[in-house]
Amino acid sequence: MEKYKPKNILITGGAGFIASHVSNWLTRNYSQYIIVVLDKLDYCSNLKNLDSSRSFPNFKFVKGDICSADLVNYILVTESIDTVMHFAAQTHVDNSFGNSFEFIKNNVYGTCVLLEACKASNRIKRFVHVSTDEVYGETDENAAVGNHEASQLLPTNPYSASKAGAEMLVMAYGRSYGLPVIITRGNNVYGPHQFPEKLIPKFILLAMRGQPLPIHGDGLNVRSYLYCDDVAGAFDTILHRGEVGHVYNVGTEEEKRVVDVAVDVCRLFALDASVVIKFVDNRPFNDQRYFLDSGKLNRLGWSEKTKWGDGLRKTMEWYVRNPEWWGDISGALLPHPRMLSLPWVGKDHVKLAVDDKDHVGFGEKGSISIGKSRL
Repeated sequence: MEKYKPKNILITGGAGFIASHVSNWLTRNYSQYIIVVLDKLDYCSNLKNLDSSRSFPNFKFVKGDICSADLVNYILVTESIDTVMHFAAQTHVDNSFGNSFEFIKNNVYGTCVLLEACKASNRIKRFVHVSTDEVYGETDENAAVGNHEASQLLPTNPYSASKAGAEMLVMAYGRSYGLPVIITRGNNVYGPHQFPEKLIPKFILLAMRGQPLPIHGDGLNVRSYLYCDDVAGAFDTILHRGEVGHVYNVGTEEEKRVVDVAVDVCRLFALDASVVIKFVDNRPFNDQRYFLDSGKLNRLGWSEKTKWGDGLRKTMEWYVRNPEWWGDISGALLPHPRMLSLPWVGKDHVKLAVDDKDHVGFGEKGSISIGKSRL
């Protein structure tokens, strides 16, 4: 199969955890590609995540929201975008129980805005939509084989429902308008730069502070964890070798109970797990297990390279070196964080930075200025 060769790639949510690793990977390894990152810099994204890319001449950053149709259309046209990798989303399950509307707005409506813009541009040759293993719902505890790409979608929480809804839109635009879409569904990802509302960085930072590690329910829920570099490699493979109209699972065969993750973190810090671990109230609904069959992606040439122990150690070492990366994270370290309220972020004025020389901003009456020009 002939490799796909993009020219100008738009990566939405590119200052977030997974997408920043993908953005940095592509910028670093493919100097012939122009990488344009669009991110509104929500609470769980950080421009510092892109520091390794910002000095490259083939990299641009735009601050803005995928829900802004005018902005998305403008970027697709002015940057001659031929490839979209759509990571932007609200992703933390706990938040979805407290503010499901934000998840529908960002994950479903935002995806629809992006799809409409891609349809109108008539230049898009690949639209890679990033989904989650949670759209499958629970995997049976005794299942020896994971969910495959044709398995039924049975989401069980507002987050996974919003991602399943976004997937349905992507598939519909592929069938109705011939948009060249590819969908990915991935296991949990961990590594440097991850916002500490997620399990592994939360446990590491709490252990560094000598505070208890809170576990929802009995801690016997099973999850599969992939190291961020392996996931960046997976998206490289899917971008260049993935077939239009197909779905690809991105997963690992190694599974860990949540309580085992806590014990492994305690071991890294020489802490007594029986003392440090604290069991707390479970979330309203907590799937017991997610398990994926990634054979389809393996046949494209991708395989997991980082073992759990090595990846966890690398992650711990990074957080020890960068304890202040995210500033005040006290709210994220709570057993049940709610991180969607950001009183310091203005809703009526958004500034955008393309690079160090040019800037984009919305004027008081809604006009858009770019450098010295005005639309």
